[in-house]
Amino acid sequence: MTLTAHHVVLPVALPLLVAFLLPLVGRLSDGLARLLAQLTTLAVAVIALLLWPAASDGGALVSAMGGFAAPIGIVFYADKLALMFVVALAVGLLLFRPRREHDSTKVQTLWLLLLAGGSGLVLSGDLFNIFVFYEITAVATYGLGASAHTGAGYGASLRYLLLSALGSAFALLGIALVYAAAGTLNLADLSQLAGERLTGPMGLTAFVLMVLGFGVKAELFPVNTWVPEVYTAAPTRVTAVLAGVVSKLAMVVILRLLVLLFQDPAALGFLLLLGAIGVAAGELAAFRSRDLHRTFAYSSIAQLGLMAVAFSIPGHAGVLAGIAVALHHLVVKPAFFVLADRWRGEIAGLTGAGRTSPLAAGLFVLLSLSIIGIPPLPGFWAKLMLFKAAIDAGGAGNLTAVAIILAATVIEAAYLFRVVGILYGTAPAGRPPLRFTLGELAPGLLLGAVLIAATVSVAPLGDGLTAMAADSADAAAYASRVLPGGN
Repeated sequence: MTLTAHHVVLPVALPLLVAFLLPLVGRLSDGLARLLAQLTTLAVAVIALLLWPAASDGGALVSAMGGFAAPIGIVFYADKLALMFVVALAVGLLLFRPRREHDSTKVQTLWLLLLAGGSGLVLSGDLFNIFVFYEITAVATYGLGASAHTGAGYGASLRYLLLSALGSAFALLGIALVYAAAGTLNLADLSQLAGERLTGPMGLTAFVLMVLGFGVKAELFPVNTWVPEVYTAAPTRVTAVLAGVVSKLAMVVILRLLVLLFQDPAALGFLLLLGAIGVAAGELAAFRSRDLHRTFAYSSIAQLGLMAVAFSIPGHAGVLAGIAVALHHLVVKPAFFVLADRWRGEIAGLTGAGRTSPLAAGLFVLLSLSIIGIPPLPGFWAKLMLFKAAIDAGGAGNLTAVAIILAATVIEAAYLFRVVGILYGTAPAGRPPLRFTLGELAPGLLLGAVLIAATVSVAPLGDGLTAMAADSADAAAYASRVLPGGN
């Protein structure tokens, strides 16, 4: 069964509708509400997969809501990149569904709002609706961050809300500047007007404001101070989804802005600067951290910095490197947080935990080797693509970023191997062993298996990503598919 462009709205509309119905169902039965939420999430993943063949054949599926053609109407644009992240979000929500103690009808409602908002972020074809779905996503993450019902969770979510509200104001102001300059918010229309109307100080200011606004969710410097607090205080399964998938959705929005609107060197240089600082600051903070949750949170900041550096490189090579880094982080980081769910607290307190949980320790070693970039694991190929794209592009900024990433990789290896040494140390006598049940470890093991599968199929996977990156970097193709008559 192959769906058509008319069904592109379903990954947004279906979970949004069920989210508003779920509290009514929950009054009848919490179990029925949980089942309905999970079936809806599964349906979104299936719909996105069924849309994939049609998107592959034509490059993308374009749906004009209400029959109003672009640039007047609301447009949804489903290419392979967008559908891939819709599937990733839905699968992530299924894989890391809340534990029973956190699995209320309210949490399931927020889960569905996150699915609707995240899907809308990557499928929307105009800046206004991107902002609307960004706000829906934000509201859901505030609630999920506090869903452990602890004082630390409430405090972290409140600070996150305040910073995110500031980011929303930045993004909205940037969007207003774009509209003032170009008279439209449709991305395809803007792609044809950008060279004339979004250059100079006003265009750069709009880009800076939008990057800082959407960068709150993308964990970009300097609007990422919420990350260690929220990722430590929130339920670990929520953290796995936020770090693994949601942050990438915001980076996809920034990628669209770069490819379609802001290809001038000043905008690329600004994103390169933020990315390089994020890599350095994240890895240094992770090295200094003595708490495993915080270590992984700071490491996530560094990995999002890598994505920013990659996307700042013009052409499809930078897009390819950024997508590869994003997919690798999407697999590795949630698996790391699965381990942190049991291995909480001071890293020094994990001495000998690898001996009592050898399967968990083996998974940690596999993930660490890949994120450092040891061949032939996928992390090596992602970093190699990034280095090659940066060196081929040349310039002092790109070469400096390569040097920073190499130094950060050494720091990353130092703190991860330090943890490995502690895990395989001799535990103090009389301390209860830290063991995982198979159910606790199952999501991490599944992601580890995905990592191994990607290692043995790197060639066909690379070919597919190359084609996806080339299409995602083609602004002319985007405009021709969306605008009437291919103008």
